[in-house]
Amino acid sequence: MAKSKKKADKQQIEAFTFGEPTPVLSQREIFDYLEAMSNGKYYEYPLSMNGLSRLYRAAVHHASAIQVKRNILKSCFLPHPKLSMYEFSALALDYLVFQNAYLQRVKSRLGNALCYKRMPAKFTRVGVNAGEYWWVPNLREETLFADNSIFHIKESDLNQEVYGVPDYVASMNSSLLNESATLFRRRYYENGSHAGFIMWLTDATVDEKDVTTLRKALKDSKGPGNFRNLFLHSPGGDKDGMRLIPVSEVAAKDEFLTIKNVSRDDQLGSHRVPPQLMGIIPGNVGGFGDVAKAAEVFDANELECIRSSLLSVNEWAGEEVIRFREYRLAAYAD
Repeated sequence: MAKSKKKADKQQIEAFTFGEPTPVLSQREIFDYLEAMSNGKYYEYPLSMNGLSRLYRAAVHHASAIQVKRNILKSCFLPHPKLSMYEFSALALDYLVFQNAYLQRVKSRLGNALCYKRMPAKFTRVGVNAGEYWWVPNLREETLFADNSIFHIKESDLNQEVYGVPDYVASMNSSLLNESATLFRRRYYENGSHAGFIMWLTDATVDEKDVTTLRKALKDSKGPGNFRNLFLHSPGGDKDGMRLIPVSEVAAKDEFLTIKNVSRDDQLGSHRVPPQLMGIIPGNVGGFGDVAKAAEVFDANELECIRSSLLSVNEWAGEEVIRFREYRLAAYAD
């Protein structure tokens, strides 16, 4: 009997556990490999490219930081007859999201470069043999480019030398936490089945017919998507008589704002983008300071390095297909 009771208690305790913590985007997702593994034809990415592409739109500030960098690069780019603004914009976005970008040389019948097109980094793989690149849109389609027609722009990584790894991976959990907090708040308001307030009536002098009418009015006043209000009648002659006890204004509201702000700061720190360039409203009277100076420092310290990486295309192409004008704010332009 005692053994049976002990077993039942154990099952009851296990029913209220939350289970073991699991990594974000677990299984074959973000941290999929420890290194770039070879399948005999090409190397796999050390991270899930599908996960990184979905992460791009997961959080507002993560996407905005990338878009700010891309837009500034586009504003400085000088279009070339063989490389359009659209192709450059796609190339820059690939580089900022995946830290890998690929440019394809489209040849004419005479063997000259007709134009240059961006190959989506999400589906491009580096071949095992030198100079080979593979186009892999899915597991059933594999196309080999072995004629030195692809140029790979990448950043260095600590664990392997085949692919680049984004710097913002360190803030990935913060981006997903920010998204989860927003989704939770949306579900909270769309649910409409939780209590908005409790009406507590304790006055014993109120007629029972009036109590019934009040209860029916509260019940009928609820529309679709609104809070469900509760009515509690406990006649006892309390000094307050009737009280409204709000339920929806709980501590979770402050917790929501804290999570959003902290996760936002983590994302900005990872991308190193000044907040005033992303339309963020300052939380203090002093503001963020001079936006012009912040933009110039950001361009010199951050975007100049990105432009240098993109300019490496010219040496491979044998011509200056990527050119940039000097970054200048409109208010200070000649």
